[in-house]
Amino acid sequence: MMPPATISLSVVIPVYNEAARIPATLRQVLECLERRKESYEVVVVDDGSMDDTVALVEQMCRESSPVRLLRNPGNCGKGYAIRNGMLQARGEYLLFTDADLSAPITEMDRLLEPLQSGYDVVIGSRVLQPEWVHPRQSPMREAAGRLFNVCVRGITSLDFQDTQCGCKAFRREATQAIFSRQKISGFGFDVEVLYLARKFGYRTLEVPIHWSNDTRTKVHPFRDGPRMFLDLLRIRRNDWSGKYNSPA
Repeated sequence: MMPPATISLSVVIPVYNEAARIPATLRQVLECLERRKESYEVVVVDDGSMDDTVALVEQMCRESSPVRLLRNPGNCGKGYAIRNGMLQARGEYLLFTDADLSAPITEMDRLLEPLQSGYDVVIGSRVLQPEWVHPRQSPMREAAGRLFNVCVRGITSLDFQDTQCGCKAFRREATQAIFSRQKISGFGFDVEVLYLARKFGYRTLEVPIHWSNDTRTKVHPFRDGPRMFLDLLRIRRNDWSGKYNSPA
C-alpha cells in the first residue's frame, strides 16, 4: 500500500553505481523543483550500489530535506527500484526519470500538464519528434529499439511508439493500481506498466520530449534484449493466469 498523499509532486530516481553523476543530477533536479510553487520530494532508490552512491545521496539528504533515500535489498533490477520508489512516494503526481537525465528534468511539464488536465499516465517519447533527440543513439541501438517495439506491438498489442523512454508520470490512483501489481523487476517493466495501465482503463498519453543519448547507459542490447523479449511473454502469461487481478 502507498502512504497517503502529503505533497504535490514526487520525482523518483533509480540509481546503481551512479557516484560519478548523482550529485550533479540531484542539484539539477532540486534547482528545477525549487522554482516551482507546489510542494515536492525527490526519492532516490539505490539498487545495491557498490561505489560511493549511497554516501553521496545521504549527504544530499542531510543538506536538502526534500531528498529521501530508499535502499533495495541488493541489486534487484531497475523495475524493482522503480516499483519500490513509486509505492513509497507521497506525491499526488509521481514522475520517474533516469539518473543520467537524458530527458532533462525541465521536460517534466510536458508530462505533468496532461496529468493535470485529466490523463492518468503520460510517457515521454523519443520517436514522436526525432529531431529533438541529440546526440542520437548508435544505428545498432536504434535498430534494436525498433525491433523491440515491433515485438511489443505483436505480443502485447500496445500501440506506443516508445515504451522504453525512462521518463514517465502518473496520477496517484493509477500509481497504486499499476505498481502494486507490477511483477517484472528488469528492464521490461516499462511495457508491463503500460500494459497494466491499458488493462485497468487508465487514460494514457505519449508526448514528445527532448532527449540526449548517454553512452554510459546500463542497457546492453545483446545481454538485455533477450531478457526483455522474454518479459513480453511473461506479461501475457501473467495476464492469462490472473496474476494481475489483485495487488501483491
